[in-house]
Amino acid sequence: MTSTGIRLHAPAPGWAISADVVVVGSGVAGLTAALRCQAAGLTTVVVTKARLDDGSTRWAQGGIAAALGEGDTPEQHLQDTLVAGVGLCDEEAVRILVTEGPDAVRRLISTGAHFDTDDEGDIHLTREGGHHRRRIAHAGGDATGAEVSRALVAAVRARGLHTIENALVLDLLTDADGRTAGVTLHVMGEGQHDGVGAVHAPAVVLATGGMGQVYSATTNPSVSTGDGVALALRAGAEISDLEFVQFHPTVLFLGADAEGQQPLVSEAVRGEGAHLVDGDGVRFMVGRHELAELAPRDIVAKGILRRMLERDAEHMYLDARHFGARMWEQRFPTILAACRANGIDPVTEPIPIAPAAHYASGGVRTDAHGRTTVPGLYACGEVACTGVHGANRLASNSLLEGLVYAERIAADIAAERAAGGLHARVPVPVPQPGQPDHPLLAAETRFAIQRIMTEGAGVLRSEESLARAAGELQRLHTEARQALEENGKTAEPGVDTWEATNLLCVARALVAAARLREETRGCHWREDRADRDDTHWRRHIVVRLNPDRSLAVRTTDTADFPPTRQTQRPQEQ
Repeated sequence: MTSTGIRLHAPAPGWAISADVVVVGSGVAGLTAALRCQAAGLTTVVVTKARLDDGSTRWAQGGIAAALGEGDTPEQHLQDTLVAGVGLCDEEAVRILVTEGPDAVRRLISTGAHFDTDDEGDIHLTREGGHHRRRIAHAGGDATGAEVSRALVAAVRARGLHTIENALVLDLLTDADGRTAGVTLHVMGEGQHDGVGAVHAPAVVLATGGMGQVYSATTNPSVSTGDGVALALRAGAEISDLEFVQFHPTVLFLGADAEGQQPLVSEAVRGEGAHLVDGDGVRFMVGRHELAELAPRDIVAKGILRRMLERDAEHMYLDARHFGARMWEQRFPTILAACRANGIDPVTEPIPIAPAAHYASGGVRTDAHGRTTVPGLYACGEVACTGVHGANRLASNSLLEGLVYAERIAADIAAERAAGGLHARVPVPVPQPGQPDHPLLAAETRFAIQRIMTEGAGVLRSEESLARAAGELQRLHTEARQALEENGKTAEPGVDTWEATNLLCVARALVAAARLREETRGCHWREDRADRDDTHWRRHIVVRLNPDRSLAVRTTDTADFPPTRQTQRPQEQ
């Protein structure tokens, strides 16, 4: 054992350890929550699907948005965030973010993160889309996520936090009263935690990141398969705003058939003055929005796609040749290297770009303390829906949200323990693969899901495309259940089959929400419902999973965003 208070009950297989808190995920949100929980005296275990430094955080290029600059204020940051969220942000959640954000960044610096500074030693701030001020702190030019990850991983190791790497979390454990009792997980590799086991804990923090791998082309790493959202759904938690998947406007175009993780070209490149142009060199965003290339991401992505459709082109271009070699090498070395590795030199030629799946603005529904609708289950970071992002995330708010809400979760768990409410619970058995209503999908199903989602529920959506996607996803679900019921057969339990199963779970929920929202808002773009409709759709769509694995979908008013009670009879999908 590497941390006092962690108890090992039995060796593998069937091993289990106990702690006060188990944090699932090792990005900015997960490691911040774990460090703060440990500092509060809580015995804490970090479980991560790959290595501690894998995941989406280390790929973040732009930076962290916070009102740190002279003349900037949290109120200005709040207003920019509300505008980007297109009427669906929870204002109190945003106010918490922008007010507590600057000090959270300073605490990150005290943890060991180093941000780029100017000649006077102050943090150098840049600007990105949707921001009216330069308020983006960055590190290594365009390697902010890598530096944040490095600092947090170093702190976790230096402070002896108990970690289990290469561990895929399967399901939430609960007691007879439905309160959180821990998680089950499958560990790959060698060591005392091999095989299927469990971490028993009365508090579970989901920080599993996004679900970009539900699409064929994404900026997300291969581990981003929606595991946290799927686990929460199976546990009975509510999911909100899942239809709002942000497609990053400027992703390096590697060909129409490119699949998997694609290189990102940070918004900060446009923040420093790069231009979006078509094949004739025309700046097509000028006149479409007052901020032109620096408009919110949904507007820029739509502008690019419209121009692509107008010109029957597979991609557009980002032109930053006027930066010169020195600026590219000093300010954007990571992007420069990625472009050159793919045969493009941005110093001398425009960069071919196209939108790709980037960030899930929705997720597991939480309140202002990160609490979900399942007692003892918390969520933060991209897996969560705090209400901060609304219908479209403002650039560089994601790392800040991970910091702020992870700290609030740790404070809430510590307060729960001080009040005497944090104690070990006896878990009841969870359904295992091969039991009724719990089939696992073959690993290759992953590619079918990605194709279905890209074609039917991607950047451009319609009732026809979404209905087709829903039908094809339902067919995959039905076939897996029938094989289990009729033949007793399910895919062999393993990481690949669990990932495919999780992807199908989140894909079905996403499509159900997208079908219900009959309007265009933020990053939900319905070709057949082109207008924003505040009269009927300034509401949130909430999805949960019934015991038989059917989906229940309802809407809730914006004033009822934090989880309280159901406000409308569920509609079966």
